[in-house]
Order: sequence, then C-alpha cells, then structure tokens
Amino acid sequence: MAGRLIAIGDIHGCVAELEALLGGLRPEAGDTLVCVGDYIDRGADSRGVIDMVMELANRPDLATVFLRGNHEDMCLSYLGRGGHYGEAWMVNGGAATMRSYGLDARAAGEEAALGFPQKHLQFLERLPLWHRIDGFLVVHAGIRPDLAWEEQQEEDLLWIREDFILAPHSLPDTIVFGHTPRRTVFVDLPYKIGIDTGCVYGGALTALELRERRLFQVRLGERKVRESELPAEERRRNA
Repeated sequence: MAGRLIAIGDIHGCVAELEALLGGLRPEAGDTLVCVGDYIDRGADSRGVIDMVMELANRPDLATVFLRGNHEDMCLSYLGRGGHYGEAWMVNGGAATMRSYGLDARAAGEEAALGFPQKHLQFLERLPLWHRIDGFLVVHAGIRPDLAWEEQQEEDLLWIREDFILAPHSLPDTIVFGHTPRRTVFVDLPYKIGIDTGCVYGGALTALELRERRLFQVRLGERKVRESELPAEERRRNA
C-alpha cells in the first residue's frame, strides 16, 4: 500500500498539541490517517479541534477516518441528536466543550444544539464506530474479547476498559484503541495497542505509524514532537 498508515489517540480539546503533532507528522499525499475518537471535552478548545479535523477530512490527497468516541456519543445524546448517556455529559467534560462554542454550560440540550454549527453536528453524527485496515482494527475503547466480531456491541466499542485490556482475544486483527489513558503507550502484541496517553491530563498526544511502529508524541503545553519506536517483542497467540 502506498503512503503511511497513522493512528492518532484521544485529543480532548488539545488543539495546540494536535497542531504541533500534525506539524511533526507532515501528512503527505497517499497517507491514511485514522483517529480513535474523543476530539472534544475537558480541554480548552474542542471547537478548534473539530475545525482542524474537518480540514483534514477535506484534504483530497489524504484518506481519513474519524471514529466516534464515547464523548462524542454523550454530546450527541445531550443535544438530542442520537447517542447515549447525555445526562452524564456535563460531569464528563461537556461544560468545556460548551464554553468553546461560546455557550452557557447550563443551556438545555435543544437550546445548546442551536449554538453548534450545523456542519459540526453533521460531522459528529457521521462518525463511524470502527475501521479495519491492513491487519489492524481501530476502535475507540476496545472489543468484548470472548465474542466474535459479528456479536460485538456498540456499548463495548465505546466504553469497555479492563475486560478488554487485560485479556487476549481471538480476532485476527491487532486492535488499536484509545479511551483508557495511560502514561505510556500500551503494547500487547499481537493483540492490542493502546494510544491514549492522557494529553489533557498532563500527558502526551500520541500518533503511531502502524506499519513502521513509530511513535510521534507531543506533551501538554509543548510544541516539540518526540519520536520513538514501539517495542518489537511479541507473544504468541493462544491456540
């Protein structure tokens, strides 16, 4: 396949770090860029992040896939545009997103929806839950490890944590996921790679060239892009 295959972890409103990361990555014609979701909430400029990823989506020379995270799902539910658990959005960082759109965080859902650009709402509504490419399955949170792919539930793709992270699975793909922040990239090959390194909590925003296993990271409040390699060790799949 031509070009690089790049996955980007949870952004959570960290627009300056995303800008710096993209500057270090320098996506070129033929590259494929996949984001695991959670563009919004908690950080300072969720609206700016949505503008930036929509600009990427409009680049005709790139293949881009932007997945839905549980935070986009909660946001849409709060705004009355589908999704689930809208009642939990404000206590999970939704107020920061509202402020980034110039809205009062106390505004009710239908009123708040009027303050979002229609193109932003349409973008959020179209976000898919998963993307499979070149031996990798990219999802936001993970999968239910004891179920076949056809039996997986949306709830788990958006919300699962330890039940997925701590167990091997029988799918043929390496699962690339975000959702559960860690200080470093979580590597359990050939089963899974976790790329949420908690930028909004003082960690780093991470991108991974999946085929080359090369990491690009920007720490919160910095502009420097640090590059490193994933560990090469793998364990055998269970028989």
